[in-house]
Amino acid sequence: MIANPLLDQAQSLLAQLSAADKVRILTWLAHDLTDAFPGIEAQPGVCGGEPCIAGARIPVWLLVNARRRGLSDADLLQAYPSLDAEQLSQAWAYARAHPVDIDAAIAANETHENH
Repeated sequence: MIANPLLDQAQSLLAQLSAADKVRILTWLAHDLTDAFPGIEAQPGVCGGEPCIAGARIPVWLLVNARRRGLSDADLLQAYPSLDAEQLSQAWAYARAHPVDIDAAIAANETHENH
């Protein structure tokens, strides 16, 4: 493998960061990678611009919230017949990479439901 001084420097800097800061960097990297979450899209005018299953218009936050309320993957696949296991897997990967955004979307939608 060819040595890359920037990677060596990055490794040295990463060693000095807290776990929370490393998570922030991972989030930045995930946003930077164009196909990091195939099948997940966020477009103005579709699901209020929230990340959702491409072509199915099912927001990722909705799936996460349903799982938190006790629904299993099998339950979700039955409830959303247009959803397949691979799309669900991508939704979970997206949610793990963006926990703050997902929590904010859930909170915003719960607040909206209660008014």
